[in-house]
Amino acid sequence: MKKNKTAPKSKKTIAQKRENRYGYAFVMPWILGLFIFTLVPMIFSAILSVCEWDIVTGLKTIKFVGLDNFKRLTVDPDFKKSLIVTFKFCLISIPFYQIISLGIALLLNMRVKFMKTFRLIYFLPSIIPVIASTMIWTQIFGEQGLLNQALKVFGIKGPAWLNNPKTALYALIIMGVWGVGNTMIIYLSGLQGVSVELKEAAAIDGANGFVTFFKIVVPMISPTIFFNVVMAVIGSFQYFTQAFVMTEGGPLKSTLFYNLYLYTTAYKNYEMGYAAALAWVMFALIMVFTLLVIKSSSLWVYYQNDDKI
Repeated sequence: MKKNKTAPKSKKTIAQKRENRYGYAFVMPWILGLFIFTLVPMIFSAILSVCEWDIVTGLKTIKFVGLDNFKRLTVDPDFKKSLIVTFKFCLISIPFYQIISLGIALLLNMRVKFMKTFRLIYFLPSIIPVIASTMIWTQIFGEQGLLNQALKVFGIKGPAWLNNPKTALYALIIMGVWGVGNTMIIYLSGLQGVSVELKEAAAIDGANGFVTFFKIVVPMISPTIFFNVVMAVIGSFQYFTQAFVMTEGGPLKSTLFYNLYLYTTAYKNYEMGYAAALAWVMFALIMVFTLLVIKSSSLWVYYQNDDKI
C-alpha cells in the first residue's frame, strides 16, 4: 500500500518540477531584460553621478569627484529654471488634463446613436505618433497658423505662440489635450462600472445630477482617478519629446523642462556625470511626489467594501 501511495506523489513532483522549469524559461527573457536594460544602467548611472566623464573621451577618463555634481546643482541657474518650468507644467496640466478627460468620458458614456464611432474619433489622436502630431501642432501654433486664423475671425490678434516666452509653455499644455485619449478610455471604463441602481436610488431621493455626480459617481471612480493621477505625475516629470521638437527649451528657456535639460547636459554638452546626478534627482522627485499621492489616497479614494463609503 505504501508503494502505491508514494508512486503518484513522485510523479506529481516530477510534473511540478517540469512546470516550474517551463515557467522559469518563459519568465527568463523578462528577468534578463530587467537586469540588462534597467538594473545595470541604473547602477552605472549611480556610479557616474559621483564621477566626472566626458563621453567623447571614452571610459578611461572617468574621474571620481564625490558629491561635486550634486553640489553644482545648488548653483546651477538652468537646473533651477528647469525645475520651475516642470513644476509649473505639472501644476497646470495634471488637473487640466484630468478634468478634460473625465468630461469627455462622461459625454462618451451617454447612450446615444453612433456612440462607438464618437469614442473612436476621440481616441484616435492618442495613437498618432508623437513626432507627427507635434509637427502638426507646430503649424497650428505658427504666427499665421490655424489657431491665429481662427482667432482673427473674432477680431483677436493671436501671438506667435511658440516664439513668445509668455505663451510657449501654455501652447504645449493646450497641445496635450490632443493626446488625452488613453486617460479618457480609463475614465470611461471606470464610469461604466458605476452602479446604475445607486444613481436611480439617488434620483428617487431627489438628488439632482450635480449631487449624484459628486456624491456617488466621483467616489465610485476614485480608484480610477487615483491611477490616472499617479500616471500623470510620473509622465509630467518626464515630459520631453514635444518640447524638444517644437521649442528646444526656448524661447528664453521658458520651456526648458527638466528632462530636456538632462538630455542637453548629457548628449550636447557631454557631461555624463552631471547628467547622471540630474537623473537621480529626477528619480527622487518622481518617487517623492508619487508617494505623496499614494499617501493622500486614504483620504479621498474609496473602494467598494470600504467603511468610508
